[in-house]
Amino acid sequence: MELAQTLAYDPGMSQTQSLSILFADVSGSTKLFELRGDVEARRLISAVLDALSGIAGRHGGKVIKTIGDEIMCTFPGALNGVLAAVDMQKRMAHDPLFVKENLAIRVGLHHGETLVEANDVFGDAVNTAARMGSTAKREQIVTTASTVRGLTNSGSIKTRSLGAIRVSGKLDPIEIVDVIWQEDLSNVTTVQRAIRLDDIPGSGAKLSIRYRGRVIEISATSQPCTLGRDANSTIVVDNEWVSRNHATIEYKRGYFTITDRSTNGTFVRIGDDDEMRLHRDEIHFRKAGTISLGQSVSNNTDNVLYFQCS
Repeated sequence: MELAQTLAYDPGMSQTQSLSILFADVSGSTKLFELRGDVEARRLISAVLDALSGIAGRHGGKVIKTIGDEIMCTFPGALNGVLAAVDMQKRMAHDPLFVKENLAIRVGLHHGETLVEANDVFGDAVNTAARMGSTAKREQIVTTASTVRGLTNSGSIKTRSLGAIRVSGKLDPIEIVDVIWQEDLSNVTTVQRAIRLDDIPGSGAKLSIRYRGRVIEISATSQPCTLGRDANSTIVVDNEWVSRNHATIEYKRGYFTITDRSTNGTFVRIGDDDEMRLHRDEIHFRKAGTISLGQSVSNNTDNVLYFQCS
C-alpha cells in the first residue's frame, strides 16, 4: 500500500500539521473481481468506500483520495482516527449487504507531523500509515504504539502489542499494536499494558535462507528481504517465470512471513508437508523447508531456496 509521490514543494502553498493518516482497503478484492465480474465487483467496492467515507466524515475526518479498492483519510487527532477505524470495522461486520458478500476491510493508521499541500498530504507520517495498512490483515486495525500513547479520553479502547517492524526511511524498528474492535474483549490487554517498548516479542528469532551457496540471515528487526528478478532485490532469481518483485520475507506479528506479489506464484514446502502454491497471499514459516519462485520445485531444481527457522 505504499504510495508513489512526487512532491512539488511550494512554501507558499504548504503547511505542516499534526494529523492522523488512515488507510483502509477491501480485503480480497482481486478474488471478488474474479468471482463477480468487473461491473458487480466495482459496485460492491464503491458501496464499501462510500460507507467508509461517511464514517470518516462523522469523526471529523477528510477523505484525501480513493485508489482502486483503498481509501485514504486524515483526522485532526489520534482518537478521531482510532474511533473512525473501529466504526469502519463494525459497519463491515454488521451491514447485511457486506456480510452477505463476505466483504471485509483492513485498516492501518498513524498520527504524526504531515506536510499538507492543497488537497493532499505527504511525508514520513503518510509512509508509516501506509505501512500499517499493508501490515494489517482482514478485519484488523493496526497502528503505531506512539499513536496509542497520544490518545486522550480513550475510554474502553483496547489494544495488544504486535511487536516491532521495520518501516522504510526509519533507522530503528517501531512498535505496533492491534486495536481490538470486536464486541468480545476477553483475553486482551488494555492500552496501558499493551505498550512496552522494552519487551519486544521474538527479538531473538532468526531465519536463514540459502541460495546458490549464499546465506542470508534475517532477524526480527531486519529490513524486509525481497526476492525477484529485479537487480535491487535482496536475493536475485533471474528466470523468465520470476516476477521483478516476486515475494517479500519479513518478521511481523510474531512470525517470519513470506508474502507473494507475483504473477506465477511462490511454491513453499514446510518440513514434511506437501508443497503449496502461494499467490497474492502470505504464510508463516515454521521449521525448515524450500521456496521456489514461479514454478514447483520439481520443475525448478536449479533455483530452489532453502530456509530454516531458529
